[in-house]
Amino acid sequence: MIHYFTSESVTSGHPDKVCDQIADRILDAILSQDPAAHVACEVTCATDQVHIFGEVTTTAQVDYEEIARQVISEIGYTEPENGFDADTCRVTVDLHEQSPDIARGVCRKTPEEEMDNGAGDQGMMFGYACRETDSLMPLPIELAHALAKRLEYVRRIGELAYLRPDGKTQVTVEYEDGKPRRIAAVVLSTQHKESVETDTLRDDILTHVILPTLPARMLDDNTQYYINPTGRFVVGGPAGDSGLTGRKIIVDTYGGYARHGGGAFSGKDASKVDRSAAYMARYIAKNIVAAGWAERCEVQLSYAIGLAEPMSVRIDTFGTATIPEHRIYQAVMNQADCRPTAIIRRFHLTSPCFSKVSCYGHFGSNASMMPWEKTDLGLKA
Repeated sequence: MIHYFTSESVTSGHPDKVCDQIADRILDAILSQDPAAHVACEVTCATDQVHIFGEVTTTAQVDYEEIARQVISEIGYTEPENGFDADTCRVTVDLHEQSPDIARGVCRKTPEEEMDNGAGDQGMMFGYACRETDSLMPLPIELAHALAKRLEYVRRIGELAYLRPDGKTQVTVEYEDGKPRRIAAVVLSTQHKESVETDTLRDDILTHVILPTLPARMLDDNTQYYINPTGRFVVGGPAGDSGLTGRKIIVDTYGGYARHGGGAFSGKDASKVDRSAAYMARYIAKNIVAAGWAERCEVQLSYAIGLAEPMSVRIDTFGTATIPEHRIYQAVMNQADCRPTAIIRRFHLTSPCFSKVSCYGHFGSNASMMPWEKTDLGLKA
C-alpha cells in the first residue's frame, strides 16, 4: 500500500520563530540568575516592532529590550530598509508576576514538600518515537529541518549572499507498506534580495541546498521540486507577516506525524508541563523504541493544575510491540517519575538550556545533546 506524508520546517528568520527565540533567550537569561523563577513570556512582532508580555516571577535583573535586539541582530535582521531591524525596531515590555492562585499549587515551601509541587496547568502532552531515522524521529520532519538548517547555513556563510533570513521548507515522503521509500516532493520558499533573478535562485537552491542535503537514494526522476513557487519573496520576516510565540508547535515536535496536546514550549519555564511533560513523553517513547520493545510508540501524559501525579499515562505501540504492552507500561512506571519536580530534576530544567532548541526542533537530531533525548531510562521487562 502506498501513502504519502508531509512535514514542514522554518528558518530562524521566520516571524514566529523570531518570537520563539526571543522568549527562550529571555527565559535562559532569567534562569542563569534565578533557577527558581517562574516564567511565561510571550512575544509578538510585526513591521518595525516587538512586544514582550506575560507573567514573570523572579529576582533576576534582565534587560528584556537588549535581549530582543541581540536575538534579532543574530538572526540577520540588520537592514532598516527591509522594514524590521535590530537597532531601530520599537520594543515594548509588559510583564507582571504570576497569579498567586497558580503559585499556591506549584510552589511548596520545604524540600520535603517540593516533590509534590503541582503542575502549572491542566492539559495533555504527547511524545513519539519510531525507527525511521537514527534519531528515532519520523523521516519527513527530520528532512524538513535539515533543509531549513542548510538554507540558513548557506546564507550565513555567504555561499548564497543574496538570501535573507525568512524561509520555509516542506518534504513529502512516499511510504510503501508503512516504510519510507522515496521523496515525492520538496517545497522551499526563501526570502531574497530584489536583485536576484528567479531562475538563478531556483538553480542555486537546488544545487546548494536541496541536493547536498537530501539522501540521493530517495530522490528520483519523478521527485518534484517547488522553489519559491510564487516567483518572488522579497518582503519577508516580521515586515511581511506578523509573528507570535507558540504558532509553530508542529514544527517544534513531530511534523504532524504524532498527536499534539496543543501546548507550546518557548518562553515557559519547566513548571509548565506543556514543556517539561512533553519532553518526558518523548523520553519515554524514545527509550521504549531504543530498547527494541516496539517499532513505534506514542506516549500521552495528562495533568491537573496544582497536582503532582499525572491524571493518566497512556502508551500505544500501534501493534508493533515485541513484548506485551502491559509489561512495557509496568516497566515504565517503575522507572519514570512523571511528577513535574521529578522531571525537572531528571533533565536539569532549571538550567539555561532552552534557547538551544528554539529552532529546528525540540526533539531528534537537532536536540541530540539534550537530556530528554538520552536512552538511559534503564527499562527492564
